[in-house]
Amino acid sequence: MENHKNVTEFVFMGLWENRQVELLFFLLFLLCYLAVLMGNSIILVTITCSHLIEQPMYYFLCHLSLMDLCYTSTVVPRLIRDLAATRKNISYNECMTQLFTAHLLAGVEIFILVSMALDRYVAIVKPLHYLIIMSRNRCDKLIAMAWAVGFWHSIALLLMVLSLPFCGPNHINHYLYDVKPLLKLVCKDIHVVSILVIANSGMVVVAIFLVLVASYILILYNLRTRSSAGRRKALSTCSSHVMVVVLFFVPCIYTYVLPAGSENKDKEISVFYTVIAPMLNPLIYTLRNSEMKSAMHKVWSRMSHSELNK
Repeated sequence: MENHKNVTEFVFMGLWENRQVELLFFLLFLLCYLAVLMGNSIILVTITCSHLIEQPMYYFLCHLSLMDLCYTSTVVPRLIRDLAATRKNISYNECMTQLFTAHLLAGVEIFILVSMALDRYVAIVKPLHYLIIMSRNRCDKLIAMAWAVGFWHSIALLLMVLSLPFCGPNHINHYLYDVKPLLKLVCKDIHVVSILVIANSGMVVVAIFLVLVASYILILYNLRTRSSAGRRKALSTCSSHVMVVVLFFVPCIYTYVLPAGSENKDKEISVFYTVIAPMLNPLIYTLRNSEMKSAMHKVWSRMSHSELNK
């Protein structure tokens, strides 16, 4: 505790410094959060209560929805509370908890998206070996690996931040406790630390994004020999995943590749991967997926019938 003895709490400056605008967005983000809870809960219930849970693509989608629920719940409720509050303060320990939890869940989500891309690649490029390669045992291992990598990433960031001295001021120009806005409050040279953050977060996100792009280029290349109906079906499932990847990765790359001292729109851009993407993911995966819509209709019809028979 020696390094941060002069700072026991931080104060968020929030998204906007205009009180009327913040109250307006309080209602907007409350509605967004309710949409996140409802949309992802519907996906979770639909997949777990239907035959879709047996398919790797929907198994991963179920975990993605769970991560969206957990991740937004670590950030958005506090954002909503702070939009209505006059003083947006948070203790040092709460900050560390939010930093660790948010990066853990985001790291897991990133590698679930990688697993989903791998699933689509195998299904289209190696269809005859799909059931062997994407067995339930291997899917479980991929989920376990996602948690292990997410934990390694978040614990590395946490240990680095814990070693930094904070002597004041304690005002964070953001609405969430993240490593980049926090580095601006450190009372020592941050060039080395900033490079480590870019390596730990920025370069990793860029590398994963490029791998995902390469996988979809290979998928498009292999679709040349398919029939037009086969191409349409494959492109339909892949396009949904591509939209989710772009919504999540592009704002992350913008946020974490630029150095901590630079003036940019980090807090505005971060709304995309903390609120907008988790809210749109259920719509993208349900409205564009006939199998999902069919399963949803069956599950909810069965549940409504069982309620009527009670």
